[in-house]
Amino acid sequence: MRKLIVQQWVTVDNIAAEEDGGLSFVSGEPFSDKTNPAFKEKLMGFVDSVDTLILGANTYAQAKDYWPHAEDQGEYGQKLNNLTKIVASSKLEDAPWGDFPAATVTSDAAATIRELKEQDGKDIWLWGSLKLMRSLLEAGVVDVVQLLVCPAVRGKGTRVFEDSQDLKLIDGTGYDNGLVVLRYEIVK
Repeated sequence: MRKLIVQQWVTVDNIAAEEDGGLSFVSGEPFSDKTNPAFKEKLMGFVDSVDTLILGANTYAQAKDYWPHAEDQGEYGQKLNNLTKIVASSKLEDAPWGDFPAATVTSDAAATIRELKEQDGKDIWLWGSLKLMRSLLEAGVVDVVQLLVCPAVRGKGTRVFEDSQDLKLIDGTGYDNGLVVLRYEIVK
């Protein structure tokens, strides 16, 4: 059965968005010439393990004008743009993605994910979308949380987890650029 994997960039103190909504703490993108090769390989391997990208309406709004045209993102951008995309929204009627196939819009993300999990295919990636992530955790459809922990502390901002959540460590890998990738299974 396919799994829903949530991926979040976070600070050491569990902040996924700064007070202004920014992500200035994010470092080590997989598409930079300066990126640690082992880190890049890890993230490219992750992108290769999924075939569907789920976005909340706000994350979609932030991404739709950049990513479909982000030729500077190289192989990472190409792979991301070619994934099947689904946008969770009760207001959008369509979700274009540049010259790539448009995203499918769903007003019931949990039901859509349950259906996708029953189909053949690779895993499903929830990209950012904290509000959607929390509702999907509550619905019991999240299987794995992958945290890309940046070597920074912000003290204030939006935390990944607001409520208690039991997790079981699957994998943890640190890199010389200070980033740590932690993969946790949701304990149900």
